[in-house]
Amino acid sequence: MSKAGSVPGDEPIPLWLLAELTYACPLQCPYCSNPVDFARHKDTLTTSDWIDVLQQARALGAAQLGFSGGEPLARRDLSDLIGEGRRLGYYTNLLTSGVGLGEARLKALKKAGLDHIQISFQASSKELNDFLGGASSFDHKLKMARLIKAYGYPMVLNVVIHRRNIDEIAHILEMAIALEADYVELASTQYYGWALINRDQLLPSRHQVARAEAIARRYQERLVGRMRIFYVVPDYHENRPKACMGGWGNVFLTVTPDGTALPCQAAGQIPGLIFPNVKQASMEWIWRDSPAFNQFRGLDWMKEPCRSCPERLKDFGGCRCQAYQLSGDATAADPVCELSADHRHVVDAVDRADEAVAHGHTEPPPLLFRNAKNSAALDG
Repeated sequence: MSKAGSVPGDEPIPLWLLAELTYACPLQCPYCSNPVDFARHKDTLTTSDWIDVLQQARALGAAQLGFSGGEPLARRDLSDLIGEGRRLGYYTNLLTSGVGLGEARLKALKKAGLDHIQISFQASSKELNDFLGGASSFDHKLKMARLIKAYGYPMVLNVVIHRRNIDEIAHILEMAIALEADYVELASTQYYGWALINRDQLLPSRHQVARAEAIARRYQERLVGRMRIFYVVPDYHENRPKACMGGWGNVFLTVTPDGTALPCQAAGQIPGLIFPNVKQASMEWIWRDSPAFNQFRGLDWMKEPCRSCPERLKDFGGCRCQAYQLSGDATAADPVCELSADHRHVVDAVDRADEAVAHGHTEPPPLLFRNAKNSAALDG
């Protein structure tokens, strides 16, 4: 079986390493990509374990290093890990809610050599931001965003977009302008983990997506040369899938808090795959030889219509996790694709969103927020 993600015969390299340092988080976002059973994940890698991971991944060719969670600031050794990343030659990126950050902590991160900070907001208004995050954080986020800019970092804002905030797109971008943002990622919700549970409350309507796309385009044209705005139409509103993570096991490698290695953040949900742990296997074996990382590399695993599709080298059949979630078969075509036999599941979900928005059904059923109590209940 070919190990190539794009062109058969090429050797894939884990250029992007995502270190999910912890599932602990002060926020309770109902669209969180963390596993819904995160409460049962107790064992976490030590500082020395993580340093070993960084060293081994760098030897494999990893160049971009992202620190995420949960909230990575919950790790007291974050500066030490950033320092090791700098020593090894990574470009380091902190993906944070900003909660737990202050000037003293920011100075320490800067001194350790952190290259980049992406701070997330839930909305452009305090009321909605704090509701969606499950905690009072908006004012602190504003303060930290300004402080990050003052310390010479590019201002990078991330806002996860869904039905509850998509109509605020213009206000979100005006907030970004006020904060002198350099980059804004309007990240359409990906329906995994907690977001999948809340999909019928979060999925926007067709009209909302079309309007948001038009507004984002106008701001992109208006702010060219001043601010880069990234907005990608949600998967469920497309007719063809995207090349998820650049292809399974092609350029992206995630290591979870307990050391499980994954080709994407959501892959652990696929039954029948045993994902290796960095405490029991080398990163080289995990990346190059483990059955799980080779499961969907290349083209040999594909069924029709993917096998004969002229776009198979472009989209690699789409997302394996989404295929499993919507069809029950991880080898099936991503149901986002209009050629998939399961495409109706996507169409039906968007139809329900259209109806809910048209009739103002935004409250019932209630959102299920990400927290330890809900996680334990779902796991039980």
